[in-house]
Amino acid sequence: MIEWVERLLEREEVNLDKLDKSGRTPLSYAAWCGREEVVKILLKQEEVNPNKSSYEGQTPLSYAAQNGHEGVVKIILGQQDVNPDQPDHAKTPLLHAALEGHLRVVKILLGRGEVNPDAQDHTGQTPLAYAADKGHAEVVKILLGRAEVNPDKPSIYGRTPLQHAASNGHEGVVEIVLGREEVNPDRQDNEGQTPLFAAAERGREGVVKMLLARNDVAPDKPDDQGRTPLMSASAQRHKRVIELLEPQVADDSEPKVKRISISIIKMPRYYTGVLG
Repeated sequence: MIEWVERLLEREEVNLDKLDKSGRTPLSYAAWCGREEVVKILLKQEEVNPNKSSYEGQTPLSYAAQNGHEGVVKIILGQQDVNPDQPDHAKTPLLHAALEGHLRVVKILLGRGEVNPDAQDHTGQTPLAYAADKGHAEVVKILLGRAEVNPDKPSIYGRTPLQHAASNGHEGVVEIVLGREEVNPDRQDNEGQTPLFAAAERGREGVVKMLLARNDVAPDKPDDQGRTPLMSASAQRHKRVIELLEPQVADDSEPKVKRISISIIKMPRYYTGVLG
């Protein structure tokens, strides 16, 4: 491959920085594929812009970070005119790396002072939120080690890193995030749903146990539609979660909630959508 690249470089009519139909340059493709030697050769050419974006706004650095190509990331960052925090239409290189769980790339990017470790995308999600959502515990630890990172920052939908982790059953990440005093474990999103509600609705038994063990979590807090975690778990027939929640509900509402949960369990599945 190197030989072919060098032959093309000898031809005057070849535009080394030309966008193809998908909006990517040769450097973008080399970075995407992790071709370190090709990246080095292209970056030596004066006409090649290391910050040139694709139609989606992604730079060569962004492609390398997204795919976890540590070597290429280092090479591109070695260029003086590269912006290490340049976002595409949604995410910065750090956001891409955190989403995919590329720990080494995350560390490299965080080593640059220009990179904002708490940057939000168009939905308000941060690198921490993405890492928590996917269960990348080591990335979560690294990000929480930065003073600039807000461990309880909500997205535009009101969902925090804890709620993302709880919803997807990432017990290790939930434990890490709950270790921060700034985190409100009972915070409601824009629909009134708490981390416990999210975990109960999706049958995340381990996370439900962890949240119920805390004194600052209300086990029967309703969402904006009046549904409690127990009602939601019952509608989805998560038996073990129901068994965990039933003893925890408040005395004055326990009989009513139990009747609802039991009746839902006995319903044919196609009726359970009535309660939303």
